[in-house]
Amino acid sequence: MDRLEQIAPAFVEMAHSIVWASAATVDANCRPRSRILHPLWQWDGTDLFGWIATVPSPVKRAHLAAHPEMSLNYWAPSHDTCSADCTVEWYFDEDTRRQVWDMFATAPPPVGYDPSIIPGWDGPTSEQFAVLRVTPYRLRVMAGSVLLTGEGTLLSWHA
Repeated sequence: MDRLEQIAPAFVEMAHSIVWASAATVDANCRPRSRILHPLWQWDGTDLFGWIATVPSPVKRAHLAAHPEMSLNYWAPSHDTCSADCTVEWYFDEDTRRQVWDMFATAPPPVGYDPSIIPGWDGPTSEQFAVLRVTPYRLRVMAGSVLLTGEGTLLSWHA
């Protein structure tokens, strides 16, 4: 079994149970900035990628234009953690925005939600709504018990 085939399902399960990720980007001068985002991950048995519905703010756009990478880190009170270092692509086309809007609207909780609850998002064609596709090149999944008792599972993978 390929290492990605082993870690991807564990990563998606943990990420979707935690839901919110700290997302870090860097600007043209390599200064970091972090924010909280809500990725929805897809694993098809071969490829893993995530979708992020977001406001295409000038800061995010400038950071990702300079460095099209993002580091996503999830943490739960149990100290379960998982992270994904990813390449990032913006999507502004109507078809992708509608598809991702519908994915979030129809996904089961806690990952699924109605995107129209976000101020300024009156639909998938709103100027304030854009989509990021994140493709990991490094993953890490660690059960909180590894940190707390030295027992449990720590998985990692990189392309």
